[in-house]
Amino acid sequence: MRLLRNLGVISILTLVSRVAGLAREILTAARLGAGPVADTFFQAMTIPNTFRRVLAEGAFNAAFVPLYARQLEEKDRAEADRFASEALSFMATFTTLLVIAFQIFAPWLAYIFFPGRIGDPDGMMLAVLLLQIMMPYLLAMVVTALISGGLNSNGKFAAAAGAPVLLNIAMIGVLLFDLGPPEELVIWLAASVTASGVMQVALLWTAAMRAKLHLRLLPPKLTPRVKRLIALGIPGALAASAMQVNIVVTSSIATLEEGARSWLNYAERLYQLPLGMIGIAMGIALLPNLTRRFRSGDEKGGHFAMNRAIEIALALTLPASFAFLAIPELITAGLYQRGEFTRLDTSNTAIVLAIAGLGLPAFVLVKVLAPGFFAREDTRTPMRFALAAVAVNFVLALTLFFGGLGFIGLAIASSLAGWVNAGLLAITLRARGLLHIDKRLMTAMPRLLLASLIMAGTVWLLSGLVPGLVAAALPMLGLSWQTLISLGLVVFAGLAVFGGAGLALGAIKPSELAEALKPQRTSKTLPASDSRD
Repeated sequence: MRLLRNLGVISILTLVSRVAGLAREILTAARLGAGPVADTFFQAMTIPNTFRRVLAEGAFNAAFVPLYARQLEEKDRAEADRFASEALSFMATFTTLLVIAFQIFAPWLAYIFFPGRIGDPDGMMLAVLLLQIMMPYLLAMVVTALISGGLNSNGKFAAAAGAPVLLNIAMIGVLLFDLGPPEELVIWLAASVTASGVMQVALLWTAAMRAKLHLRLLPPKLTPRVKRLIALGIPGALAASAMQVNIVVTSSIATLEEGARSWLNYAERLYQLPLGMIGIAMGIALLPNLTRRFRSGDEKGGHFAMNRAIEIALALTLPASFAFLAIPELITAGLYQRGEFTRLDTSNTAIVLAIAGLGLPAFVLVKVLAPGFFAREDTRTPMRFALAAVAVNFVLALTLFFGGLGFIGLAIASSLAGWVNAGLLAITLRARGLLHIDKRLMTAMPRLLLASLIMAGTVWLLSGLVPGLVAAALPMLGLSWQTLISLGLVVFAGLAVFGGAGLALGAIKPSELAEALKPQRTSKTLPASDSRD
């Protein structure tokens, strides 16, 4: 049951981080709205975050974890720590050089990442400044990714899953103070991003020392193990970051339409809630489990775990996806429409959110299916599919945006690209005999779909009734508070309806899911976690 417990810890802490991120975004919307300054800030923040997914989370989750786990199983702990130190030294050096290059060339790179600011000297100057302030955050994230990989492989999930909340705490701290007009506020926000990276490194380094992971910086060398890490990490990084590459492509194009970059960002924060809770948790907890099972020859157990992972992903994703389709206006207005965030911003963000609802299951399935390749140290196949999805997104984004759909076309392109990626992964796993859809999953999928449809119909009906009742019952509250309360009541009712329908239809069976995630016991297991985690 340890893996199930770990999955719960990761999901809860990641959800806390996402909820804190949502609170941060609510405050940001009220302070910045969706104008040119907000567009510039969100786009500047996208650049280090995208490289973080490419160099840190993608490379290490896909390549470092299996290699480090093998060192733990086949050799002593000191040798595993030596490999982790070699990897840390090389990646930190490489990332430092990359950050320095961005500092130097930022005035020219801004023409690529901020095309909408071309012709606006003040806007370009702000874009360059924000980019230079936030790029060092990337170095901190590379270090935290490696430490997180080491902690996860040793069964220590809590610190790594909880560290990202420091980013939200730092930014919320800035937003709560009156630090001047938006042009000045975004500079303070950018500084808080980099400061939070330093705090995350400090937290995880302390956790590593407590877990007796002896990491140190060495002279960077291309040792055979580092070369192997690079060989696996380059395609793995591209594969794991496909969605992020799609985001940076669409976001750069979005700067050409005032407000569009902000609308995309606010909608993204909402669909990142379910994606973060299950997609990232599955990617972290499922990969080590599948690696152990397949390496020990337990193919049947690996297929069983993969089926249940898909089942969990759908159970937690489909209701969110249908809610985004059924009540996007109520969700957006309840959370964002106050201060500088106008009714027009609500309408446009709601359109993006509804379209994202169509792509959300695909985004989560990519997180679940990709470990089926990574566990076998095959990172090239997901890389090829990720690049295909990026190409689809790029062509569609350009065609639809300049074809008259504007920001709506960008949202459509992103969702379709997600389905291309997920579909290619699933088809290839099936064709290679690496994914066997069992009877339980075949039975659960239509039942989950039906339960989600029942929930969607319920919340759609309630969205037309509850706001009027709340306004009549609580006339002393302002419209924004009435809308937020209405949203809470509708969402609570929707969760209750989905849970009841899922249990009644037999779509949700907690006992079977618990059994599915029970780890394989072999003579060579990873060190057990202690009571602190």
